[in-house]
Amino acid sequence: MPVNTISHLPGTTADSLPRPPPGPQGLPLIGSLIPFARDPLGFLTDCARRYGDVAAFRAGPQTMLILTHPDEIERVLVKEHGAFPKDRRFWRQVTAVFGNGLLTSQGDLWQRQRHLAASAFAGPKLAAYAEIMADATERTLDAWRTGEVRDLHVEMMALTLKIAARALFGTEADEDVAVMEAALDDVLGEIATRITRPFPIPDAVPLPGHLRYRRGLRRIEAIVARMIAERRRSSSGTLNLLSALMNARHEDGSAMSDRQLRDEVITFLLAGHETTALVLSWTIHLLGQHPDIDASLAAEACEVLGGRSAGISDMPRLRLAERVVTESMRIYPPAWAFGREARQDCVIGGYRVRAGTPIYILPWIMHRDPRFFDEPEAFRPERWAGDLARRLPRFAYMPFGGGPRICIGNRFAMIESVLILASLVRRFRFVIPADRKVIPFPSMTLRLRGGLRARIAERL
Repeated sequence: MPVNTISHLPGTTADSLPRPPPGPQGLPLIGSLIPFARDPLGFLTDCARRYGDVAAFRAGPQTMLILTHPDEIERVLVKEHGAFPKDRRFWRQVTAVFGNGLLTSQGDLWQRQRHLAASAFAGPKLAAYAEIMADATERTLDAWRTGEVRDLHVEMMALTLKIAARALFGTEADEDVAVMEAALDDVLGEIATRITRPFPIPDAVPLPGHLRYRRGLRRIEAIVARMIAERRRSSSGTLNLLSALMNARHEDGSAMSDRQLRDEVITFLLAGHETTALVLSWTIHLLGQHPDIDASLAAEACEVLGGRSAGISDMPRLRLAERVVTESMRIYPPAWAFGREARQDCVIGGYRVRAGTPIYILPWIMHRDPRFFDEPEAFRPERWAGDLARRLPRFAYMPFGGGPRICIGNRFAMIESVLILASLVRRFRFVIPADRKVIPFPSMTLRLRGGLRARIAERL
């Protein structure tokens, strides 16, 4: 379907051009930058509720579009996806981290790299990955003791990092976890600041956040370089994502450059563990508020698993665990927002959109829309027991994105989340202080400000 551009609208004249999208007027020069920077989730939600499914606001000199209707989202992500590439405004600020990896690349390079990576997430590989997930989870839980207090978000980040390193890259990362986590906090903290910045500031400018960002990136790169070097020296014939990328050849017979290999490894290492850790952290938080669901989930895990580790063959029987994860991602989608950009002047939802306009697509708002979900603020895993998934509009629920650029590891992440969750609740309960308020922190992903401290309790 050709993009619906202004210049190609039948009968369009200068006097009949569609009007721009509605939205807050904001202040001179800075627009709505201050409320957006102060509370991105609240500000964007308010805009959508007040101004409708297609709204706009200014952050400094830049106008941003907010899109919250499934039909228009499908148009942008699927039907006319070539006319709406990834938002350059944001990604140009983090190329030092991701380079031209699968998350940021476009066009032919993206298609080639996605094709190379797809085999690492094929069905037969998932069974082998599930064994790694189970082994790493049981090792982690064996080190926990009842009565102690742990930051479960930190624990989940460490666990999923170990799994990603072993499953996707064939290396043990235990000794690197503390370094990687501290580096990741520095990098993502700066990215959160850049999301609300109206204009880019070069990395070379010695701001405190920039210095932490560059220091964190150097540490991550050092670990990744060692992983690649170890794989080159290894005689193991194990096939995983790293070996697939290293063995791949372009049409002219050349191998992937060291720089491109570095970009892909960092992309999958970071994206492949943080989102799952967030799903598990938010799920534990929700279960702490709903002890009845926690008890039912534990009963299912004990019935299905008995005293053994969870495996991929258990997935069909862990129905409640899968519904709990699905509902958790509805309320707290790790990918809370993602961006596209209008390649040319066009009309969206009857409104004029100028070329270069960033477009925010917001699962955070879509998943809480009462048009699609009864009691949208309530944690109700049972809502997924019927045919809700089939009845929903295609893009009313989209925790992994959608269209050609849907998350390549979505099945990996779902299996990992369900199996780890079942293992956790089978062995332990988590007591979160009643006065402990967990606040969403919208960075590149939806993090938990201040972590998730809880007391480890024996499962009775």
